[in-house]
Amino acid sequence: MRIGMANDHTAVEMKNEIKAYLESQGHTVINYGTDSSESTDYPDWGEKVANAVASGEVERGIAICGTGIGISLACNKVRGIRACACSEPYSAEYSRRHNNANIVCYGARVIGIEMAKMITDAFMNTEFEGGRHQRRVDKIMDIERRNCEK
Repeated sequence: MRIGMANDHTAVEMKNEIKAYLESQGHTVINYGTDSSESTDYPDWGEKVANAVASGEVERGIAICGTGIGISLACNKVRGIRACACSEPYSAEYSRRHNNANIVCYGARVIGIEMAKMITDAFMNTEFEGGRHQRRVDKIMDIERRNCEK
């Protein structure tokens, strides 16, 4: 799978470890984040990975900042993105299963690397169930369409 990753300065080390972890599983990982520990703004990086996911350049995305919240908010401003901030695997699994999330976000200051790996595995290894959940995702996307046209 082609996976896009983005991060701000707080998450360079975690990004690099997760990138290596995914590549060891045979995934192709494209870096849209910073490689510097110099202070930077997470919205810039969130937008880059979100655009890559929305355009189909990559199939899914991972975005990491200090808490995972700010970068998820930035990602969700891009049409077609359903980014979820997760601090444990259950939410990551169900963000895929029920919401067809296409970007998972987490916080380098909130979780450790082993939890990040578990969240990543849950997100990457879970498929969307469709069915009644498709109706709900369609409604979310309808809200986006209505409000982005204004």
